[in-house]
Amino acid sequence: MYELKSRIRYSETDTDAKLSLTGIMNYMQDCSTMQSEDMGVGIEYLSRAGKAWLLSSWQIVIERRPLLGEPIRVVTWPHGVKGLYALRNFALLDEKGEYLVKANSYWFLMNTETGRPMRIEEADTAPYGAFAPKIEMEDSGRKISMPTELKESGRLTVMKHLLDTNLHVNNAQYVDIARELLPAGTEIAEIRAEYRKAAVLGDEIVVKSAREGTSYLVSLCSTDGTVFANVELKEKTEQNGEAKE
Repeated sequence: MYELKSRIRYSETDTDAKLSLTGIMNYMQDCSTMQSEDMGVGIEYLSRAGKAWLLSSWQIVIERRPLLGEPIRVVTWPHGVKGLYALRNFALLDEKGEYLVKANSYWFLMNTETGRPMRIEEADTAPYGAFAPKIEMEDSGRKISMPTELKESGRLTVMKHLLDTNLHVNNAQYVDIARELLPAGTEIAEIRAEYRKAAVLGDEIVVKSAREGTSYLVSLCSTDGTVFANVELKEKTEQNGEAKE
């Protein structure tokens, strides 16, 4: 298990002075990135090897968003390999060690020269140590079932500030775009994101959405209908966590 300690900064909070959804995802991405850097298999190593770890999907269950100034621990660990996918858990914990956030994720290794997935070898996972037990949470799988009827909600052009070191739209940005469709004050209990194709600088993203029960379902597509990412944001209710605020 790899751990980062932090304290919620003002720049990481939403309008309610709690850690934002983007902040949650950034902490998890930063934690796994720092583990790779500390193990000597970070960005420079992967670049020389012609490889890159890309996120295929994740499921994030939010028990409570921490407050401005609150100390937290962010932990991550790999728990297995399934076919072409490496499985990794994340958690945000409070000072007492209680779960704030739990997450499961699926990653694949891409050949940066061909743009195609690579088989994961033991040498790719060995630097992270032995697999640890999977976190106790429901695993909804990689794919999100989307309704056949989606309403176009807007369009945007990919600009430089949305990109990461792979020159792709960063994983958290897709969720942030989807979140813009939610009514003000909506509290989210669970985030699911399925990444299909990386959007790059200059791409036009067509945002399509629907509402099913407590879930907001958002598909981010190219103008020809190719899906960049599908996102599900599940509203917090009395049944799935706490009373709606």
